[in-house]
Amino acid sequence: MTQLTSLLRRWETLLLGILLAVVLFNIARSPFYLRIENLVNVFELSIEKIIVALVMTFIIINGEIDLSVASVMGLAACVVARLHADGVAMPLAVLVALLVGLACGAFNGFWVAYVGLPSLAVTLAGLIGYRGAARILLEDKSIGNFPDWFNALGQQPLIGPFPFALILFFVMLIAAIIILQRTAFGRYVYVIGNNKEVARYSGIQVQQVKMKLFIASGLIAALAGILLAARLGAVRGNTAEGFELDIITMVLLGGVSIFGGSGTLTGVALSILIILNLRNGMSLANITGNTQTGVIGALLILSVLLPNLAGQVRSLRNRARPASPALAQVSQGMETSGSSLRP
Repeated sequence: MTQLTSLLRRWETLLLGILLAVVLFNIARSPFYLRIENLVNVFELSIEKIIVALVMTFIIINGEIDLSVASVMGLAACVVARLHADGVAMPLAVLVALLVGLACGAFNGFWVAYVGLPSLAVTLAGLIGYRGAARILLEDKSIGNFPDWFNALGQQPLIGPFPFALILFFVMLIAAIIILQRTAFGRYVYVIGNNKEVARYSGIQVQQVKMKLFIASGLIAALAGILLAARLGAVRGNTAEGFELDIITMVLLGGVSIFGGSGTLTGVALSILIILNLRNGMSLANITGNTQTGVIGALLILSVLLPNLAGQVRSLRNRARPASPALAQVSQGMETSGSSLRP
């Protein structure tokens, strides 16, 4: 009974219940929802966001945040498009774009890990700066006409109805779960998120762990931007603009604490399914994109408020809980000893 109660209280269980409710609602609203084409489309339209959400999970558990991921996505896509338009071979353009993303992540990581600046301020500056660089590269132009093999990465099924990007996501999800929950590096991520000073005194290389996370964030964001360019078939300076809202919401709604130190990729995976299915259901119901963004914003607020409220309730319950008999006897004995020492 105790195990059942503990299971029902878990955040992941709540998310599973919400997901089932969303799925049932979508089934009732549209006869097209359960078609395999639509289910693949649920992932395909946001595949780049959920790829970046995996590395964002590590960043936030570590007690940091990266607001620049969407701008890095846009910058990488613009680098690929600009180089292709200038006659550079597409494989080389892709490699350069990945290196640009790695450099952006290293730049963020240096200021956070080694200089000690807040990641919120550093990556907010990155959000503005990298987006500005993307707009400078393409100005007001839209560049497309990519090679067929490149467009196929984001538009054509690779295995059955599943495109390359979706297969890549599932491989990365499995790898991320193993790294976070089954390796020493994953444990370091949690320990640093709980208490950076304790981690440092325990011999953990805090600066190196943070640097690696931000480099990974920049590299994976660049990869996602390249996949986005392949799926869209054309790139503008505002490509991927605003994606950070959905990405951060997916992570926080999954139960990852905004203060760091707690959360699981299982919860994030459930959160991803909720948000993707919620957006798909609203689209099938002809709800406008602005309204959808408002709903996602509300989810972001709730994902921060609800865990904090739950923690405060548990804290009040623990304070109101009566002390055990043994503890009461010890307290009574201490009071007796103390009174005998008084003049």
